[in-house]
Amino acid sequence: MKFDIPAQYQLVFEEKLEDINGWGAYLVHKKTGAKIALISNDDTNKVFYIGFRTPPKNSTGVAHILEHSVLCGSKNFPAKDLFIELAKGSLNTFLNAMTYSDRTVYPVASQNMQDFKNLMHVYLDAVFYPNIYDKKEIFEQEGWHYELNSEEDELKINGVVYNEMKGAFSSPEQQLIRLNFNSLFPDTPYGVESGGDPDFIPQLSYEEFLEFHKTYYHPANSYIFLYGDMDFSERLTWLDEAYLSHFDYIKIDSEIPLQKGFDSLKEIEAFYSLSEEESPDEKTYLSLNVAIGNSKSKELNLAFQILDYVLFDAPGAPVKQALLDKGIGKDIFSQFGVEYLQSVLSIVAKNADEDKKHEFLSVIRETLSRLASDRLNERSLQAAINYFEFQYREADYGQLPKGLIYGLRVLSSWLYDDSDLFQNLKDSVHYSSLKEKINSGFFEKLIKDYLLDNNHASLVVLKPKAGYNKIREGKLKEELAEYKKGLSKGEIQRIIKETVRLKEYQEEPLGKDELEKIPMLTREDIEPKPQPIYNEEKDIDGVKVIHHNLFTNEIAYIRLLFDIKDIPEELLPYVSLLSFVLGYVDTENYSYPEFTNEINLHTGGLYTNVVSFAKKGGTNDYLPMFEIGTKVLYEKIPESFRLTEEMIYRTDLRDYKRLKEIIDEVKSRMQMRFKSSGHSVAVNRAMSYYSEHGLFKELTQGISFYKFIDDISVNFGLMKDTIIAKLKELIEIIFAKNRLMVSITAEDEGFKLFSQSFMQFTRGLKEETPKNLLKGYKCAPLSPKCLNEGFKAAMQVQYVARAGNFLSKGYKYTGALKVLRTILSYDYLWNHIRIKGGAYGCMCGFSAVDGDVYFVSYRDPKLEETNTVYENIPEYLKNFTIDEKELLKRIIGTISTLDTPLTPQASGARSLSIYLAGQTYDDLVKERDEIINVTQEDIRALSGLIRAVLDQGYICVIGNETAVEENSELFNDVKNLM
Repeated sequence: MKFDIPAQYQLVFEEKLEDINGWGAYLVHKKTGAKIALISNDDTNKVFYIGFRTPPKNSTGVAHILEHSVLCGSKNFPAKDLFIELAKGSLNTFLNAMTYSDRTVYPVASQNMQDFKNLMHVYLDAVFYPNIYDKKEIFEQEGWHYELNSEEDELKINGVVYNEMKGAFSSPEQQLIRLNFNSLFPDTPYGVESGGDPDFIPQLSYEEFLEFHKTYYHPANSYIFLYGDMDFSERLTWLDEAYLSHFDYIKIDSEIPLQKGFDSLKEIEAFYSLSEEESPDEKTYLSLNVAIGNSKSKELNLAFQILDYVLFDAPGAPVKQALLDKGIGKDIFSQFGVEYLQSVLSIVAKNADEDKKHEFLSVIRETLSRLASDRLNERSLQAAINYFEFQYREADYGQLPKGLIYGLRVLSSWLYDDSDLFQNLKDSVHYSSLKEKINSGFFEKLIKDYLLDNNHASLVVLKPKAGYNKIREGKLKEELAEYKKGLSKGEIQRIIKETVRLKEYQEEPLGKDELEKIPMLTREDIEPKPQPIYNEEKDIDGVKVIHHNLFTNEIAYIRLLFDIKDIPEELLPYVSLLSFVLGYVDTENYSYPEFTNEINLHTGGLYTNVVSFAKKGGTNDYLPMFEIGTKVLYEKIPESFRLTEEMIYRTDLRDYKRLKEIIDEVKSRMQMRFKSSGHSVAVNRAMSYYSEHGLFKELTQGISFYKFIDDISVNFGLMKDTIIAKLKELIEIIFAKNRLMVSITAEDEGFKLFSQSFMQFTRGLKEETPKNLLKGYKCAPLSPKCLNEGFKAAMQVQYVARAGNFLSKGYKYTGALKVLRTILSYDYLWNHIRIKGGAYGCMCGFSAVDGDVYFVSYRDPKLEETNTVYENIPEYLKNFTIDEKELLKRIIGTISTLDTPLTPQASGARSLSIYLAGQTYDDLVKERDEIINVTQEDIRALSGLIRAVLDQGYICVIGNETAVEENSELFNDVKNLM
């Protein structure tokens, strides 16, 4: 037996997990029935979670509000900001909680064993013994409450989850995803919104909230997961003694029922908001949604992941292309979800006409019928399987711990069936099986059975309505005024008192005894040295190559970087457009769908991108690059260069129709980004007011680039030849040997194979850009201008950004600024903008390289008040006092952000950024020493730096139309975002 299982648990089974090089076990706690999954391997980044099945009965968001609330203090750890205290002072590599449509999960991860134990202890205490029963204020703060400061004031609703979901519902794509899912499962918990619909959240009572916790937060309804290199017997013994043994088994009905199929397609209509000035023409979303199989059907789900890509998602996918050819939508995308009991496939036409909904359905049906009878393209299926198998075997999840992803995959089947709970970690056998079935008619039969002959489907029509948000805001205002009018004087006084009581609760400082109960690490737990840098500078045929010598499991990560610093401003938007075009149009030897197949058959991806790197010394010294990147098995490196050459030498730009499709898709995806990531868009825009680097990013990926894309989309008929001429010109300008440098992450063997292919590649490059190509253009440095804008958008919340630069004001970088970021993010900004203000998030950053600073809020109901919070930071710092233990906590929290375990690809990228910035390992050592040895005097001394940055006065806000208009005095200009 691989595991030493304590007597309090029953081992159900254990097995070798070949795909992830580990052992798995499934246990049940004898006394309570708690279910436990273990994965043992040599990964030092240990993961724990406890999850509960939490099926909601309505859309009040009770599961989501509870997820926030249990982390606001518990029996053994009563600090009201428990989650944030952990974030400040832990070496965690992951710390969060997530609400799904049928479950709530509380995961943590750490490489430090003592830290891992601390996090487990705090999280288990939080879920089983939260302070919600004694502190109604937790429910009011995190969920919702009436806000009334005086009898004359307007009655309002506020709350963190309430505002978070107002932000989520501001995105039409988020609305659509929810409608699609709800429409297929009306008789199950999936038919309501577990996160909470802002229209329904205020219907949730405190008593219902408590009852939900009593019902579902019990070991008998729990799913516990442990992963990594640890003493499992010790952890299981502790888990029993500290928590599980204190409960008895009870029967909890949390089972998720299967939705019965429909007799016929169901149609749903709904509205989303445009700004008042926006035209609703061609802005409807049409979505066909189909229920497919269930969580037990592993091979079926993988097969549909392949089919989703081949039919709907890949460039030139037949159904996607058929819809575009018929003019049904400007952007076609699909989504296949396998996280729940029944899987869902959605095909969406965005920016369509409502009156084309029947044609939308008939084109999909006709195309699928033809494909089912004529057979799918064999090479497309092979390429798609290779594409997904490469990702699966690579197992690169960015900054997320592998164990977390594995654990969440396990839960997505375990929740419904524990007979093979590790099935989602055994995909290799299914990929092999699917390859063998390519020519058998298997995939074609799936199309017939699940897409053509399946009535468990819905058509969602999401229609635009100009000023819809204002109408709804006005209605809510009237309803609240009417409600207030019906209240007695005593009831009004009660709401005023409750508003005061909540503010007093929020402003009450944490007691020393509360803080001391939270377990924390010591200074000795801090690793004194920074993570290593892997940069070996080499020369191949006159080209600088930076080799990041790391173990990569025989995958090479190659980045070809072409310097574009001398490209004139008027061409920069075209440079960015070129990055979306290359690889997505025909070449001499391939149609663009065939080229996609070649990429997927031979590599893990081939992409182009416009990137820029900050350089030490200031905002006007930066390195803008046009990047061609790939990840590829060593043996396939020659193929990756063959495909790169095909792309840069033999691209055919003459297809007007295809070019217009790409432009419209880019426009659509940027619109999505503005709604989902308004905070980063606002920060980039604010930095463009004073920084050449910021302006470069704005012109190539920000609001300015969107305006360019919108213009060439609207005027394509007039501009198409100019666009093609500019793109051809840029291909001639950019791809020259004297502009090129290379980053490769691989071991010596991979570097050797790369060098051989790269030598051949450089021989095909021109030595330098012909000088006549840039004649006639004004080649001057970029000229930032202070615009200070408020952008009005059809959203219910704000993203409020301030930015500036401290180097330009004569201040120098110090590691104390990293600690300041922790202090502001988790103390000052958190308390004022999230806790008191009700925003979902708030962030800040201080660049060690170029001196840029930003402050930004996320899904924020306030605007002017948030700006005032920023303005008061210097005063807060002047009076900053903290004891040694609390300062150490913030030092530890700061170090944890620097020591996140990195994948080989991420480690190579970090090393390259440091190299290009002109930093050295000694710089990192100095910064770390300054962090570890920071004093409260050092923090107070930063007050002047922050004052200097804020006095520069750069502000950008993206937000609700009414809020932006009412605060127009903050801006030089108020305009529509889209």
